[in-house]
Amino acid sequence: MRRRLAGWLCVVLLAGCSGIPFQKTDYVPLKTEDPLTVVGRFKMNSPDSFQLLNTIVFQYNWMKFSGLGYIRVNTPEKTFAVVCINHMGVKLFELSGDEKGTVSGFALDEFTRKGDFPAIVGEDIKRIYFDQVPSSEAAMVKEKYRIIFRQPSGAGITEYIFAGAEVNLTEKSYYEDDALVWRVSYYEYQLDEGKLYPRGIILKNYKYGYSFMVKLKEIQH
Repeated sequence: MRRRLAGWLCVVLLAGCSGIPFQKTDYVPLKTEDPLTVVGRFKMNSPDSFQLLNTIVFQYNWMKFSGLGYIRVNTPEKTFAVVCINHMGVKLFELSGDEKGTVSGFALDEFTRKGDFPAIVGEDIKRIYFDQVPSSEAAMVKEKYRIIFRQPSGAGITEYIFAGAEVNLTEKSYYEDDALVWRVSYYEYQLDEGKLYPRGIILKNYKYGYSFMVKLKEIQH
């Protein structure tokens, strides 16, 4: 799996390393925040469906490639569609999917020869945009600066962390056997027509050693 990831990440390759290009969450004491109210408010302020133009960056060790991604998401129906092009306007891939799986409408041969590329990217998109609030059955822990929810998910546990001055979702993580498998971090929320959109998102897959960064460029109406 590691060799397959390294292969398709080399398609549009740039050398270098990068830090987090977003403002980190400013943690403040959450003395008066009720956890259920926090989750309910975040859910109410989250868009049900949206279309975004993003800059996206895949990184595997010291190798990375970037492009522009047009994405359409419907969270109640759990569907998505995404098209990615490079800086020259060449289409790299086109995917669509739902909670059952991902379908490749188009992908360069270099991508499809290196493993199940649609499934890899499709799972990342669903981890980022679907299921952003815990279920009513999730266990809750309130700390001084964070509110943490944990719930069973598949073979492991999904953890949600709400924090910051506005107490929005800042991290969503998945563990198996107490080992961190992947984590999504959300940065710099902005309001647009009464709905919250993170300006920055970073997914790190610790099992396979790659990251997927999304930088919001435009909310399309």
